[in-house]
Amino acid sequence: MDASVENNVKAVRRSKEDKKVLRKQIKASHTLLKHEGITTASQPTKSLVVANGGLGNGVSREELSAALKEMGEVDTLIMPPQKPYAFVTYRSEESARKAHIHLNGEKLQCRESNVTLYLSYVDSVTCKEETAVPLPEGLVLVEDFVSPEEESLLLTAIDWSSTNDDVTAQKALKHRRVKHYGFEFRYDNNNVDKDKPLAAGIPQECLPVLERCVKCKHINIMPDQLTVNQYEAGQGIPPHVDTHSAFEDTILSLSLGAKTVMEFRHPNGRLVAVVLPGRSLLVMRGESRYLWTHGITPRKFDTVPACDPQSLAHTTPDLGTHSNLTLSKRGTRTSFTFRKIRHEPCCCAFPSACDSQGAPSAPSPPSPPSLPCCHADAALLEEEYVHRVYDAIASHFSSTRHSPWPRVCDFLSSLPPASVLADVGCGNGKYLGVNPEVIAVGCDRSSALVQICAERGFQAFVSDALRVPLRSASCDACISIAVIHHFSTQERRLAAVKELVRLLKPGGRVLIYVWAFEQEYNKQKSKYLKDQNKEHPENHISTENTPGDSQGPRGIYGKLSVHKNRTAFNTKDLLVPWHLKDGKKRVEEESGEGGKKDKRKEKSKKTSGNTCSDCNSSSKLDSTLDPSPDSNMSSGSGLDTCDATHSPDSKPSPSGDTSKTSALKSESSPAPVFHRYYHVFQQGELEQLCGQVTGIKVQSSYHDQGNWCVILEKD
Repeated sequence: MDASVENNVKAVRRSKEDKKVLRKQIKASHTLLKHEGITTASQPTKSLVVANGGLGNGVSREELSAALKEMGEVDTLIMPPQKPYAFVTYRSEESARKAHIHLNGEKLQCRESNVTLYLSYVDSVTCKEETAVPLPEGLVLVEDFVSPEEESLLLTAIDWSSTNDDVTAQKALKHRRVKHYGFEFRYDNNNVDKDKPLAAGIPQECLPVLERCVKCKHINIMPDQLTVNQYEAGQGIPPHVDTHSAFEDTILSLSLGAKTVMEFRHPNGRLVAVVLPGRSLLVMRGESRYLWTHGITPRKFDTVPACDPQSLAHTTPDLGTHSNLTLSKRGTRTSFTFRKIRHEPCCCAFPSACDSQGAPSAPSPPSPPSLPCCHADAALLEEEYVHRVYDAIASHFSSTRHSPWPRVCDFLSSLPPASVLADVGCGNGKYLGVNPEVIAVGCDRSSALVQICAERGFQAFVSDALRVPLRSASCDACISIAVIHHFSTQERRLAAVKELVRLLKPGGRVLIYVWAFEQEYNKQKSKYLKDQNKEHPENHISTENTPGDSQGPRGIYGKLSVHKNRTAFNTKDLLVPWHLKDGKKRVEEESGEGGKKDKRKEKSKKTSGNTCSDCNSSSKLDSTLDPSPDSNMSSGSGLDTCDATHSPDSKPSPSGDTSKTSALKSESSPAPVFHRYYHVFQQGELEQLCGQVTGIKVQSSYHDQGNWCVILEKD
């Protein structure tokens, strides 16, 4: 080929690539304006917004800063928490121009994925004033309390080679490994047997550390009980308070290995996130020990200050306002929790939380919520009884969701090759791989479930089902499986349907499944009712001990009742329990939207041809922003109900870092119970809801194993 012709061809190709980048850059600007209220500038300035370059996309400060600094001297870099964008201000406008030219459309290699950056000028960058919040009263964090040599010595002193050691009461639990020294904490009664000390006392290697604690007045008496917990990356613990009658006031928790973020929550809802570096000592006494719950959200990355914060001894940076943040990848963390056994009843100043003063040793069931009467109340209800629950049970939930439903598979298999599919409320992604010839992308409110999708090779991001950050009319098809019944008002359920329709191209179709009030239809019981006799007896909740269970239907703003599993519904708005029990029994499907037994799984595979676990779509949706697995928006996970088996590890426990109580659980049975909000649909209600949306028609509707289903087509 002639050299001049070859150069012209290359120029045309570059021109096409530049135009493509420009189109996506403009789309990113429109998305930022629509969803975040960020206005971009048409003329060059020193400041730029970097779409897809945020903490919410899994981009760390170090990774983004390195790329930006190649273009010139950076004055400030602001990365708002949980957002899929960042702001950079250069010292000179020339450097900003250079970044705008060379980084637009460029892929940034991150730890676990690639993101494509789109930069736009902004006139100014505003940032919330960084604030420090006071630590809970009685809480003290001492950094670098032990040396690296002491840390190594302590970790070596714990022998994990035995899987069941009666001497140290070692347990191989599902979510962690645990050893007890001095006395065993019993998970069956949330207490210790004070008359049966263990053969193994606190290891000698710990004594110099404890003597230093006494000398520094962190504790005034030597502890006689130690619980060692070891957590791998991605694991966490629900909020809990250590049992009052079991242990004396001061509790010492030594963090070894990787850093993590522990969340403290007051009964009034106040939340304080505390970064626990490796080799740090956490001292809990008084109010922080007796009244505040503490727990660790299960995730693989934490948002933390980029450098060690210079704060006062009794304050901690507010991660909600801090601008100098980055991502910290979790590693293996081992906690040494030292306590003194209590031999007299507790007489603390917090009787409402004290089992010695009349409060139950296991936490009382939370008061059931009321039906919301406004948008704000609805959002709070869904946050507490939908979002937090599914984040807490995500890994276990995913293990029960492995077989796609045949009629959903039929819909997906009917899509032409190269169709763009959005699974809004995708859960663990089991439908994303059913048809490998379509371009499938999923979104879910649960970042933990989205992480599972990513690990399976699927394209998914965190998003609210009411505000999906994809272009209007960009999808050939959408599915919403077991999502809309989690919205707690008619207005929000209608908005969820409208959002699905917005995503569709003209002629596009959407499949919607919601849980049905009628679990018996055409004289046929759903699998949910059929499996009643198969369920383990302890899986049923006692109506005397469960909030709302014996109350029956309530008024429009009355308290929600708690449904008794495997029984017919008697009210449309309710709380449905998720049980965690002995992990040796097979997980049973409760509502029918999820895990099947092996024979049914095989049948489903034959019917659909593909299952999520067998298929892996590598296509990527051409969207403006690549919203992040860590974006924290609002509502609607594609999840359904299950009574599930679980290991003893999930039982509520005040031992060490283990769980004792949560607003999400009740303890009316020996195992914890999580409650989830549902609005179950009566016959014709789903069609009536969809009929309020203009520009669509109901192509078909049907009842499928206890669910009402519709297929809508956009005009």
